[in-house]
Amino acid sequence: MRRIEGNPLVEMPPQDVWPRTMPAVRALLEDGVDLAQATVLVGENGSGKSTIIEALAMAFGMNAEGGSTGAQHRTHATESPLHEWVRLVRGAGAAKWGYFLRAETMHGLFTYLDTSRSESPWSRDPMFHALSHGESFVAMLGTKRFAGEGLFVMDEPEAGLAFPAQLHLVAELHAMATRPRTQVVLATHSPVLAALPGARILEVGAHGIRETRWEDLEVVEHYRRFIEDPRRYLRHVIDEL
Repeated sequence: MRRIEGNPLVEMPPQDVWPRTMPAVRALLEDGVDLAQATVLVGENGSGKSTIIEALAMAFGMNAEGGSTGAQHRTHATESPLHEWVRLVRGAGAAKWGYFLRAETMHGLFTYLDTSRSESPWSRDPMFHALSHGESFVAMLGTKRFAGEGLFVMDEPEAGLAFPAQLHLVAELHAMATRPRTQVVLATHSPVLAALPGARILEVGAHGIRETRWEDLEVVEHYRRFIEDPRRYLRHVIDEL
């Protein structure tokens, strides 16, 4: 997948219609975003990174609530219309398989997988709901879904993962991104995941979308300063400090 960009064949809604009101979405529609073998979107809540990740997955044909290309399970529709306004520019021989994992709908995805095991080609899956959230996520990465080529999209996959598990996830993502015809795109708040070696880092916010280095990310600076002196931050939210 070379890039995601606004579709010139689609009539765009006015700029005051959500999610065009988000600077990052406007930047995507106007300028497009080039995708590397591994691309990491970082930004605060409400910055638009998850909206963009969701649109990428859906434009590729993945289920809005997570799952593979063509998956149909559904609980409650919350997705934005952005996927209808974009197009994907694919490279020659680009893989057609993809899988989408998102933290906020993981419970529903695992329920679907656990209850459809007899009808699924993945019948050797573990019972995901018998595991903790972090354990089930790691177990999912160990299935054949993530063993081959494809586009693997993840939205805040660090949710529920302890520090060692996040390190393990970085190693898995790095191994995936080095395979031929395979790309990894994720949105994260985690400075650990943002340190994915070789990844193109895009910081999303009021400025729109800009490429940056890991050491220049705002979230990295905030974590550094907090670890040095927690009171520097806590005194702004706890009156008695």
